[in-house]
Amino acid sequence: MTDLLSLAYPWVKALHIMAVMSWMAGLFYLPRLYVYHAERGQNGQEPVRSFEIMEYKLLRMIMNPAMIVTWLAGLALVFTPGIVDWSSIWPWTKAACVIAMSGFHGWLSVQRKALLAGKGVSGRSYRLANEVPTLLMVVIVLSVVVKF
Repeated sequence: MTDLLSLAYPWVKALHIMAVMSWMAGLFYLPRLYVYHAERGQNGQEPVRSFEIMEYKLLRMIMNPAMIVTWLAGLALVFTPGIVDWSSIWPWTKAACVIAMSGFHGWLSVQRKALLAGKGVSGRSYRLANEVPTLLMVVIVLSVVVKF
């Protein structure tokens, strides 16, 4: 099995990068949709149903599959011999941030349901939340590339 992982490494790494890019695009865009939904959709300026459809499709058809592929490919990379030195700090910081990113993804799912029920947080709160994936991404990339 480890030989197979070693042979597939460049392909799995490429798949992982593509999945991460897709997931991150959704993590950046969904809170922005929530801002519009919270600020414009609730007072009748724009059709709420349009926001609901966009949010649903982004979360269920793009972000969820991308997160799952990110995790599966990432775990395959972790189990590839010689790739991760667990005595270093960087894999632990990356792992913590990926778990936090997944938690943020879950929070976004909960917020979609809250918005549907008319109980979402303010547009300002969603604007602030929009910075979370950026901060986590910075730590993840620095962890993996610089290996601090």
